[in-house]
Amino acid sequence: MKNFDWTSFTKRIAIKSSLPEIYEAWTVAANLEKWFLERVVFQVNDNLIEHTEPAKEGITYNWYWYLEATPMNGEILSANGKDFFQFTFEGSSLVDVKLSTLDEYVIVELRHYNIPQDDNSKQHIRLGCSNGWAFYLHNLKSVYEGGIDLRNKDPKLGVMINN
Repeated sequence: MKNFDWTSFTKRIAIKSSLPEIYEAWTVAANLEKWFLERVVFQVNDNLIEHTEPAKEGITYNWYWYLEATPMNGEILSANGKDFFQFTFEGSSLVDVKLSTLDEYVIVELRHYNIPQDDNSKQHIRLGCSNGWAFYLHNLKSVYEGGIDLRNKDPKLGVMINN
């Protein structure tokens, strides 16, 4: 593990869809709830953003996962309206989402970086989020290509790999 990069990781996936549709999957609260989160709140200066409006730079968020009562809070740092979206995640770490096209595919490249180097961050952000992002990117593909949401939403089942 001497040469293992604890500070960042990158995940890529190809999705048969259009660039605008996948960009809005990341930036519109109603669309984030289709594949990623149970509930999304975007706001600016305590004013709520419409559920169907795309997030823009400077907006803060409260993200709620299924079976998790406490939201994750963060900020949208960049949103170019086309193919790039950046936000804070798990405190000071950052996530860049870059979109590009190749034939009928949208290539989603997610880079999670600026991960703190304490043992808790190594375990829960570097390793835990790497697994989490892999699942959610697969779910993004599943929802937008086939309409099937793979998330566990049933509280009686408890926490599983697909929450």
